[in-house]
Amino acid sequence: MVDRDTPVTDDELHAYVDGELPADRGTAVEAWLATHPDDAARVVSWSAQAELIRVRYGGVARTAIPPHLDLDRLARNERKWTWLTGAAVIAAFLAGGATGWFGHGVLAGAPAVVAPTVAAEALDAHKLYVAEVRHPIEVPAEASHLVPWLSRRVGSALRAPDLASFGLKLMGGRLLPGQSGKPAAMFMYESASGERYTLYCERSSAPETALHYNVAGPVAAVYWGDGEVGFAVSGPADRERLIKIAQSAYEQLDRRTTRSNS
Repeated sequence: MVDRDTPVTDDELHAYVDGELPADRGTAVEAWLATHPDDAARVVSWSAQAELIRVRYGGVARTAIPPHLDLDRLARNERKWTWLTGAAVIAAFLAGGATGWFGHGVLAGAPAVVAPTVAAEALDAHKLYVAEVRHPIEVPAEASHLVPWLSRRVGSALRAPDLASFGLKLMGGRLLPGQSGKPAAMFMYESASGERYTLYCERSSAPETALHYNVAGPVAAVYWGDGEVGFAVSGPADRERLIKIAQSAYEQLDRRTTRSNS
């Protein structure tokens, strides 16, 4: 018999999200979530985070270790590094270089191009949230606090460009974890046919760059750096259309023009 009156613990909620909850508690947990909206919201948030991790890092376990990180090769290195030195190298890689390795496969299809982290983060978020039916955005476009709130959290004045000329209507936006946990913003647009495009914005120390196109299977991103902020427009991998949309966003978000007019 299932005890529906026993309070549900955080450990059980985590197990529910991870699919590791004992069968005899599943019904009780679902009944609890139906009457406890705060816990239900946490479960939705945890599930989204878990899916984002799966999308971003799911292929790493199936990917061969790069030759320059192979322990046997390090041991045979002509400079005869000690195991301690080899461990230090690996630790340094894990602490500072893992993002580059994990992100290398995200933009498959762009030979000999190492995509900036902003573009990889943008594509990950795009692929995760455009598929959402009920909760693709966090704050709707009509909310007056949408842009000020995201600007404040990101730490830079942001704008949601007008893409109506491309048949795209702003749906709203959401706050996301960016590089090293720093806040990032994402605005989502939708066409009458249901196609969705996103604009990702994140404070970045990367230098200013022109528009760059990167394809990742059925989706692609056009990214650029503008002063203290990195931007990326993501959508279906129609190169000509995506670049035109990105160019429009680029012109509307040109921070040099904004500064010169202020």
